[in-house]
Amino acid sequence: MSIALKPSPFDWVSPQELAQQLSGRKKAREKLPSWHETPGIYYPPGLNLEQASSEQTAAYKAGLVSGEWLVDLTGGFGVDSTFFARRVNRVEYCEIDPELALIAAHNFQVLGATNVRVHAVDGLEYIRMMEGHANRPSWIYADPSRRHQTKGKVIRLEDYTPEIPQNLDLLLQATDNLLLKTAPMLDIRAGLASLEFVREVHVVAWNNEVRELLWILQKGFSGEPRIKALDLADGMPPFTFTLAEEAASVSRTTPLAKYLYEPGAALLKAGAFKLVGDHYELGKLHRHTHLYTSDALIPFPGRRFRVLRSLPYKPGRLPFRKGHVNSRNFPEDVAKIRKRNRIRSGGDTYLFFIRLHDESLQVVEAKAV
Repeated sequence: MSIALKPSPFDWVSPQELAQQLSGRKKAREKLPSWHETPGIYYPPGLNLEQASSEQTAAYKAGLVSGEWLVDLTGGFGVDSTFFARRVNRVEYCEIDPELALIAAHNFQVLGATNVRVHAVDGLEYIRMMEGHANRPSWIYADPSRRHQTKGKVIRLEDYTPEIPQNLDLLLQATDNLLLKTAPMLDIRAGLASLEFVREVHVVAWNNEVRELLWILQKGFSGEPRIKALDLADGMPPFTFTLAEEAASVSRTTPLAKYLYEPGAALLKAGAFKLVGDHYELGKLHRHTHLYTSDALIPFPGRRFRVLRSLPYKPGRLPFRKGHVNSRNFPEDVAKIRKRNRIRSGGDTYLFFIRLHDESLQVVEAKAV
C-alpha cells in the first residue's frame, strides 16, 4: 500500500505530505546529494523537483557568472540560486508560486544561503519594478517553464513561460548579461534565430546525456557565437567552435583502423560533426557517418572502442547472436537489424552497423576501452 494511503505516524503531518517528503529525499540522493545529506530540507511536489537543476549542472552555471548581484527570474526549487549565491554577493530569487517560494526560503536558511532574498512574484514584474533604478544587476538568470497550459510540453522558445524573445528588450535594459537555460531538445540554430546578442551556447551533458542548453547573452554583442560542448562527468575540456568554422571544415575520410570513436552526446547535439575529427586528427568513416578512427588510442570526448573485426553486411548470415547494436548512416534501424539477424541485447560486445567512405555497408565488432 502507498504511504500516502496509510495513516501518518505524526499528528501534524498528513500522509500525503509525508509521502512527498520521502519521495523527494529519495530523488535527491543522486540529483542533489548535499540536499539529501542536510537535515531539515523540505521537498516540493515531484514535478518541481524533476524540473530542478542537478548539483553538477547548477555548479557549472554558477561558474559562468560573477559580479555584485544576480536576479533569478524563475527560481523554482532554488537549486540554481543556492549555487549562484556562492559566486555573487546577493541573489534576488523570484518565484510566481508562493508555496514553492516559501519552501525555497526555508531551504536557503537551512543551507546557509543567507544572501538570497526571496520574492514571491512574477520575475518579469520584478524586473519592471526595477526600471529607472541606477543599481542594475550584474546578471539575470532565467529557466523558463517548458510546460504550456494548453500545448503541454513545448520545444519552441516562443512557447516557454515566460517568453524570453518577446521580453528580451526589457531584460537587457535591466542588465548587460543574461544567462538562459533551455531544454536539450531545442534546436541550436532555431534558438539563435529567436534570440539576439548571443555570445556563447553551452551544451552541457552528464554521463553522455545532454541535460541543458545554456545561452549567454551580452547586450550589444554582435560577433559569432561560440558553442561549447562538454560532459561534466568525463573530465575532458569543453570542445569550442563556431558554426562558421564547422561549415568551413572538410572531413578527412579514411578506412577503418584499430580504434573507433563515438562522439559524446554533447558533441552530437552541438553539431561538431567535422571539426572534431580535424581537432583530434582522426579519420572519419564516411562524411555522414559520425564515427572516427585511428591506429593509436587517444583521449576523446566520447566513447572509445577497440575494433575486433569488420564484416560486409549480409542480412541473416551474420555470426553475431548477442551484442549492443548501433545503426549509423545505415538503411536499417536497430529494431529491424536485431529482428532480421536474430541478435539479442547484452554482453560486452558492440556491433556498429555502418556505411563506410566507399559506400559499402559493414558490421564492426568492437569492445569499449
